[in-house]
Amino acid sequence: MTELQYPNTKGTERELLNEYLEWYRSAILRKIESASGETVRARIVPSQTTLLGIVKHLAWIEIWWFQMVFAGRQVDFPTSDEDPDADWRIEPQETAEQIIAFYREACAESRAIVAGTEDLDAESVRAGKKYNLRRILIHMIEETARHTGHADILRELIDGQTGD
Repeated sequence: MTELQYPNTKGTERELLNEYLEWYRSAILRKIESASGETVRARIVPSQTTLLGIVKHLAWIEIWWFQMVFAGRQVDFPTSDEDPDADWRIEPQETAEQIIAFYREACAESRAIVAGTEDLDAESVRAGKKYNLRRILIHMIEETARHTGHADILRELIDGQTGD
């Protein structure tokens, strides 16, 4: 299980943004790593949302914002107009271990991109809109925290577990 380490409250802006994003990244992994195989795939809401689906979605969001939007890389996403929720869906052959590894790899690449960028004001342009690294980090904190909250609710509904 991923060790619980609360974020620092002192440091540079960059350190704090990274600390808080890391805290939420580890929180989502704590939610899924402590769950059974059936629990991570359980669908208890009308949408395709599952604990494992949240982690898969977050991996794709990491790839989208850091690799595609900020670093300007070409990435083939699973979603399309015909299948807009493909990034949430867990295919029968996909395992929890594979999805967790996919998320860890996406986060590792995001960390490398952030570490390789000196200035939080460094910008990228995507579809005519400018995004600086600061804005992307803040958005990723928000996105990861929001979905961690969803995971909290799912875990409580599925098996009664509550916590960070």
